[in-house]
Amino acid sequence: MNATLPNAETLRAALAGLLDGLPPRQAARAVDRLIANYRGTTPTDAPVLRDRSDVAAYAAYRMPATFEAVRSALDALREAAPDWAPATHTDVGGGTGAAGWAVAGAWEGTRTTVLDWSEPALALGRELAELSGAPALRAVEWRRARIGEGPGLAAADLVTVSYVLKELTADTRAALVDAAAAAAQAVVVVEPGTPDGYARVIEARDRLIAAGLTIAAPCPHSAACPIEPGTDWCHFSARVSRSSLHRQVKGGSLPYEDEKFSYVVATRFEAGPVRERVVRKPQIRKGQVLLDLCTRDEALRRSTVTKRHGGLYRAARDVAWGDAWPPPGEQD
Repeated sequence: MNATLPNAETLRAALAGLLDGLPPRQAARAVDRLIANYRGTTPTDAPVLRDRSDVAAYAAYRMPATFEAVRSALDALREAAPDWAPATHTDVGGGTGAAGWAVAGAWEGTRTTVLDWSEPALALGRELAELSGAPALRAVEWRRARIGEGPGLAAADLVTVSYVLKELTADTRAALVDAAAAAAQAVVVVEPGTPDGYARVIEARDRLIAAGLTIAAPCPHSAACPIEPGTDWCHFSARVSRSSLHRQVKGGSLPYEDEKFSYVVATRFEAGPVRERVVRKPQIRKGQVLLDLCTRDEALRRSTVTKRHGGLYRAARDVAWGDAWPPPGEQD
């Protein structure tokens, strides 16, 4: 990958430059309110990010985690369709542009439009894009729009909807997913890795399939999810490095955190879903690795890989939660 493309390090540097001098107490108060909204259950009919202090706090609190979650989903899309690249990208409810950063880091030359109803978020997103030094981010179009209302979305190769559905009513969520399906060649939906976040992803997955798209990730198939409703939920984890400001704002001491998220990727073009997906953190025990897998035969299964499996065992010791299984060249 071109070293000039934006990544997590350039995002942290841009955030540090923009937020330098932000009073930590002011940021912490805004973060407390945002956390209450983020964990709440009632959709809002007004922008969550009301002013610059809200937006700055959000950028420090959520933007690195959103970037890593979306980047992970895009990696799965690239794995399923390695020869495909989007020329155009619409980020619905994109706020300060975390998904745009992830797209710019995944493909060169993609033209991104960020839609959001919070003008302060769009303004700060523009500033961050300028600080990035990346031509693709400086060329992003930032457009104010009331999400889920008005005419459908303009045609785009890729539409991302990340951490947005929770803020909408059920009818508006459905309308937004339908609009994304009608507009895009590929749709990526990301939500918090909670039972209710997973439920919203499953609702979106069903609507995308009904609209004629097929599932490219994380599922190995486009049939019904094998998880019995109410018994479990499908989610994954992305490691997020924390800056000193990030630790101040979030009140943590560790240099990292693990962002739990649920997602779905659906396409109108041919893609190659993985044969099986690791859906829980592998359990490494003496002489064996236990893998929980979602499979192409529409089922969940536990695979025990032992030393007698040779290369497959060595691969299992290195496989991560969310990875494809088995690795290329290996047989289960």
